[in-house]
Amino acid sequence: MHEHYPDVHHDVYSRTVFGFWVYLMTDFMVFACLFATYKVLHNGTFGGPTSADLYDIPYSTIQSLFMLGAAFTAGLGGIAAHRMKKFATIALFLLTFLLGLIFLWMQFGEFARFLSLGHSWKNSAFLSAYYTLTGTFALHMVLALLWIPVLLIPVFSEGITFNSVKRLTCLKLFWQFLNVVWIFIYTIVYLMGVL
Repeated sequence: MHEHYPDVHHDVYSRTVFGFWVYLMTDFMVFACLFATYKVLHNGTFGGPTSADLYDIPYSTIQSLFMLGAAFTAGLGGIAAHRMKKFATIALFLLTFLLGLIFLWMQFGEFARFLSLGHSWKNSAFLSAYYTLTGTFALHMVLALLWIPVLLIPVFSEGITFNSVKRLTCLKLFWQFLNVVWIFIYTIVYLMGVL
C-alpha cells in the first residue's frame, strides 16, 4: 500500500523526526557510558554476591520477550497511524502499554528481590553500577509508558491528524530505541554476567 500521508519530505515532519533521532543518539551515549561503567565495576563485588549469584536468566528472558513484544506492537501502531487507522493505532499502542507495564513490573520485582536479600546499591561497586544502569532504563520505561496515554487521548477525541502522526512516530522510535538498549542490557549484563 502506497503512503500518501504524511509526506515524509514535508519540512516540519522531517525536521521533527530528525531532531528526535539526534536526541536518541545523545541518549544512547548516556547508556554507552553506563555500560562502560558497569563493565569496569562488574567484578567489584567487595566480597558480596556476583552477577552469577543474583541473575535469573529464565526470568530475564521472559522479561525480554515482553520488551520485544512492546517494541513490535509500537512499530505496528506507528504503521497504523501512517495509514490513518484510528482504532488500530489506539489498540496497538494500548497493547504496547500493557506489555511495557508487565516488563516494568518484572523489573521492579527483580529490584525488590535483590533488596529483600540485602543486596542494595550501597553494598558494592557492582551493585551500584547494576542499579544505575537498569534503574536508568526503568526510568525511560516509565516515561515511555506515560507518553502513550498523553498521545492517545487526542487521537481518541480528534482522530489521526498530521501532528498526531508526527508525535506517534517519535513515540514509536523511542520504543524501538528502548528495545535496542534492552537487548544490550540482556546480553551484556545478564547473559555475560552468568558466564
